[in-house]
Amino acid sequence: MAKEINRLNDLEKPLITEEQNIVHKSDEYDSYKSSDENGSIFMVLLSTFVAVCGAFEFGTCVGYSAPTQAAIREDLGLSLAEFAMFGSILTIGAMFGAVTSGRIADTIGRKGAMRLSAVFCIAGWLAVYFSKSDVSLDLGRFATGYGIGIFSYVVPIFIAEIAPKNLRGGLTTLNQLLIVIGQSTAFLIGTVISWRELALAGLLPCIVLFVGLCFIPESPRWLAKVGDQKEFHAALRELRGKDADITEEAEEIQEYIETLQSLPKTTIWDLFQKQYIKSVIIGVALMVFQQFGGINGVSFYASQTFALAGLSSAKAGTVAYACVQVPITFLGAMLMDKSGRRPLIMVSSAGTFLGCFLAGTSFYFKEHDLLPEWRPILAVAGVLIYVGSFSIGLGAAPWVIMSEIFPINVKGVAGSLVVLVNWLGAWAVSYTFNFMMTWSSYGTFYIYSGVSIITILFVVKFVPETKGKTLEEIQACINSHR
Repeated sequence: MAKEINRLNDLEKPLITEEQNIVHKSDEYDSYKSSDENGSIFMVLLSTFVAVCGAFEFGTCVGYSAPTQAAIREDLGLSLAEFAMFGSILTIGAMFGAVTSGRIADTIGRKGAMRLSAVFCIAGWLAVYFSKSDVSLDLGRFATGYGIGIFSYVVPIFIAEIAPKNLRGGLTTLNQLLIVIGQSTAFLIGTVISWRELALAGLLPCIVLFVGLCFIPESPRWLAKVGDQKEFHAALRELRGKDADITEEAEEIQEYIETLQSLPKTTIWDLFQKQYIKSVIIGVALMVFQQFGGINGVSFYASQTFALAGLSSAKAGTVAYACVQVPITFLGAMLMDKSGRRPLIMVSSAGTFLGCFLAGTSFYFKEHDLLPEWRPILAVAGVLIYVGSFSIGLGAAPWVIMSEIFPINVKGVAGSLVVLVNWLGAWAVSYTFNFMMTWSSYGTFYIYSGVSIITILFVVKFVPETKGKTLEEIQACINSHR
């Protein structure tokens, strides 16, 4: 949310949000006609549907551990530490996947990268299904993590590269939405089937993806980049309609590719120059606050958290969690360009503070044997307020801001650093959550609530509003004395 960078560093970002923005920035080059004017958008929609199967798979992998924790620990006799490793090793695999995804996608193409990712996910799920010990369980989880690390980069990249500019924003938001839907689906299905059956269910998005890739074209931008002019024009025509005039669009894609090739190569050390350091601090800090607010701990182990709070049916709490996540994420996507990034993050952080405070208070009452009838209510309300608040702003807004605050010549390497920090934070939180809950359940949530307060203060002091601003205006705002 670190990557090998070649001359086209802006086409090799580790998570798609950054790349997606570059394609948005290329709008100054992309004045071509929309597909509504040029022809049918059926192939664009079909290609997007196939690609977001990878995003759905991403969400399925992330959501797998929440409803299965108790059953896996019981069936395989895992200790708390062993299950914590199982839950968190997904993020380690994803970290490696994100680091290598740009080079893979540029070498074998966007479709090739999605196929490779699906292979890793399939192998991982099968390893989990047949697991008899924690070793094979961890290997399978790591493999699925590596697969979704690639998916996290290539799916939105592919969508952004095939979509006409008038549809690009709406189609690329489907990536985040399908991740959340996949996670919620895993939560829901995991309450009614066994953990091994849920692992088999994780194969289905990969199978649909494999079949679907046979019927859609490769990204025209990638084909242009590697110099395959015949396939480039064929893919563009297939996406825009057989009767579409693609001459202008093809020329502008070529011009954009040449512009990216002419940019100087940057290294991670360049980020510490005076003109970039404030952007780096903002991007890294937002990812730290996003992760250390506890989201991966709460989501990975939601069912167990409800059980610890004394809820009579932990599964009911998990179902409620899943039902809240999807509509709120959709609402957040609609508000992103209306309310602005800063207000959305601050409101979101205020909500995560309240949610963690209520959940922490529930566990405090349990620790001191107070108000037993209120404990489950406070815990469920706290977690649902927390996940709803996170979904409306903190989940997506830091990625959007990160994609906007870096100049195009350092966007690739800066994005790599920020994504690496994000995955490291995800691992740290998901691995330590169970240990922290053992140490002090209410203290854990109070710490997370403290991070939410710090997030608000940081945004108020240092983060500029990027809505509706050009790259130059954003840079001027960051470097001014606000």
